[in-house]
Amino acid sequence: MILTPTLFLALASFVPTVYSQQTVVGLDAIHNATSLVGTWSSGSKAVQTGPGFANPANLSFTYPATTGISYSFTGDGFFELARYRFNGNGSEPTCITGIVNWAHGTYTLNTNGSMTLSPKNDGFQQIQDPCAAVSNFIEEYNATEYYVQWRIFQDPTAGYKLHLFQFDGAPLAPMFQVSPAPNMLPIELLRNLPKNENTTTNGGKVPRSLEERSNGVADSRSWNVAVMLGSGLTVWGMVSLVL
Repeated sequence: MILTPTLFLALASFVPTVYSQQTVVGLDAIHNATSLVGTWSSGSKAVQTGPGFANPANLSFTYPATTGISYSFTGDGFFELARYRFNGNGSEPTCITGIVNWAHGTYTLNTNGSMTLSPKNDGFQQIQDPCAAVSNFIEEYNATEYYVQWRIFQDPTAGYKLHLFQFDGAPLAPMFQVSPAPNMLPIELLRNLPKNENTTTNGGKVPRSLEERSNGVADSRSWNVAVMLGSGLTVWGMVSLVL
């Protein structure tokens, strides 16, 4: 085959596109309903990444109306996650733990079909546990997360649906694409929290509870563990609740 200048330019423009899709986005036989790039959210889609959920600068959250999870991915290897959930305690049904957390960093699509999320050290989470010695505190969150597989399907009514399976194969709640473009905070380091500088309600650094918004004003939409228990929702103590 004679490689004419016209043919060379055509091949040069084609090869990078194929390479980008296969190595960065990771499209193959079970991931090709659409690109992983974009913002995904579960359930009612009340929880979404971006500036409306977390403010790393002052360690605050704006609590959504309902629980859920949300992930965003860029085409060049960056991610952000936002999660708001309650975890039950099978041995102590009244000890329901509320968790709100946020992180961002880089992700890797591994050759075996798995995914690894590597957060920066500016992630943080708030935990409220009525049965713990410290019932409400904020701490850093920078744990590497490994998902043994991920898949994107086309839902006939709700559109594209992302499934993530945790390191042990347990599935997360399915997430639907709310935007083909990632809705994220800036990808650079947004906060530098030294090791062991956790904030608690007893320490007085950031005395916020899950029943308060970031401005310190009570929010009737926010979930409070004590209210939940009084409302007869302790049956949820046997399961981990993520809408």
